Amino acid sequence: MKLYYSPGACSLSPHIALYEAGLPFEAVPVNLRKHTLSDGTDYRTISPNGYVPLLQLDNGQSLTEGPAIVQYIADQAPDKHLAPPNGTWERYKLQERLNFISTELHKGFAPLFNPGASEDTKAQARTKLIDRFAWVNEQLASQPYLMGPTFTVADAYLFTVYGWGRLVGVDLSSFPHLLDFATRVGNRAAVKEALGAERLHKPAIKG
Repeated sequence: MKLYYSPGACSLSPHIALYEAGLPFEAVPVNLRKHTLSDGTDYRTISPNGYVPLLQLDNGQSLTEGPAIVQYIADQAPDKHLAPPNGTWERYKLQERLNFISTELHKGFAPLFNPGASEDTKAQARTKLIDRFAWVNEQLASQPYLMGPTFTVADAYLFTVYGWGRLVGVDLSSFPHLLDFATRVGNRAAVKEALGAERLHKPAIKG
């Protein structure tokens, strides 16, 4: 398998999942500004949308969209318990969590990374993100991970988008359960390995 990624982007989530699953893969960095690979290949010849992540299988098939990719990865290593079995109520709850992160958190950061967005738009985005992260903080008040006692691919995704806050002025320091979660996940061996591979530091945990 090949994972096409950009350091610190949402592709960090499947990058973590691959290390957690213990699956063999090749990580291929993408320059998103130029839409090129390190050898000059036009990335859009591989992924027409031009964004990451993209997981390319050995048979030539490929998947885009992080929530789909991480579930595929989890299903290749069921003994790692990165996702509940397909068809169970718990699997639908995992999909609920992944969709929440994708639509309410991930996309909520978009105006803050857009240099053309007005300050008013950015202020509204920060307010909405704080509200959404407050809900996440409540979910983590009585359990170490989003799905309960067990780390899943949803936690890899949440950890990834949490890390963007310090880059764009979203202050999450008032959410103790979220901060504890970030510390807990950041200390996992597979997470450290993915961060090291992307040459990233752990997100600022204590504000």
